[in-house]
Amino acid sequence: MYSITMIIKREIYPKIEKFIKQPEAIVITGMRRVGKTTLLKQIMEDIESDNKIFFDLENPVNRKIFEEGDYEKIVDNLKALGLRGKERGYVFLDEIQFVKNLPSIVKYLYDYYKIKFILSGSSSFYIKNLFSESLSGRKYIFELHPFTFKEFLKLKEVDLMLPKTARGITVALFEKIDRFYDEYIRYGGFPGVVAKDSAEEKKMMLEDIFSAYFQLEITQLGDFKKTGAIRDLMLLLMERTGSKLDILKLSKEIGVARDTIHNYISFLEDTFFIKTIRPFSRNRDTEIRTAPKFYLCDTGLVNHFSSVSAGALFENAVFLSLRNRGEVNYYQRKSGVEIDFILDKKEAYEVKISGDKQDAKKLSALAAELSLNNYSVVSKKFTAVPHITFGFLL
Repeated sequence: MYSITMIIKREIYPKIEKFIKQPEAIVITGMRRVGKTTLLKQIMEDIESDNKIFFDLENPVNRKIFEEGDYEKIVDNLKALGLRGKERGYVFLDEIQFVKNLPSIVKYLYDYYKIKFILSGSSSFYIKNLFSESLSGRKYIFELHPFTFKEFLKLKEVDLMLPKTARGITVALFEKIDRFYDEYIRYGGFPGVVAKDSAEEKKMMLEDIFSAYFQLEITQLGDFKKTGAIRDLMLLLMERTGSKLDILKLSKEIGVARDTIHNYISFLEDTFFIKTIRPFSRNRDTEIRTAPKFYLCDTGLVNHFSSVSAGALFENAVFLSLRNRGEVNYYQRKSGVEIDFILDKKEAYEVKISGDKQDAKKLSALAAELSLNNYSVVSKKFTAVPHITFGFLL
């Protein structure tokens, strides 16, 4: 069996490309192994100037270059490595969270030497907080996720044109697409997993991704005293993807304080392992008081490390698709009546393994009550009913 080795341009690339010639720093964030390094190298290759240099800051030798207290010495280091000072220089830094004072270094070199920085990191907290303080008005932040289904098809060189709406889907076309969509949901969208050809290789890669995340993010960056507790929490969260966060219950099950669970959850979200979503409400106070739901960063990890139902896995996949399009909320009444997802406070989506007319009718009534003009039932199985779409079209 063989593995795919081709590299594709990500869907986010054109958005980033617009800012390459502008002076502000470009910061690319995202979970480990989603393709940030590859994207940085693509950008570097496409820049016509040869006055550019790349550093992987996971390498301690490269980190040493940026550990000088005197920033002018850092400039001397860069010049010694070939960066010319009399013209626009491009400095690419991968895994920036490993150098704590990097924001002030970037600010200094940006202000005094007009160096263009293209950066990547896997810690949202580090980037959004430290970089926000030091680089206000001097950066653009982009978030990279695992492959979308379209990117998945592109990497696998599948010649399929996805219609824009479900009305363009015949039974024959659905079956052809669904075969690939099943694989996409089962093993997820991490580029390294998609590139593997056999199921066994894909599973081994998922094991490696989880292990690398745990060792480098949890153990090294998180510096937690009880790594066993946060490991157990991660496994519980994968079993319960799509549920409301019950901090008290999790605290009792894991055997640690509620504040500790809060800290763990924040860290897991800041390093892109999970994503929480707030309830939909026209009242901001109500939205804040109600418990958020959570979803995992990749269906492959969920499927490999847990025993969730097909419905829960599909719901997670739908969430990941919608997240790429805007702000996602959920809606639930005290009676239990709910809408799985509301996109940008405008569009309602209800997820079903096998959607039907009755599901569409119920969603229509609830969406109307909330003044949501657009609504769709997202079905995993084929059905030719108005207002029903399919996961692979989102």
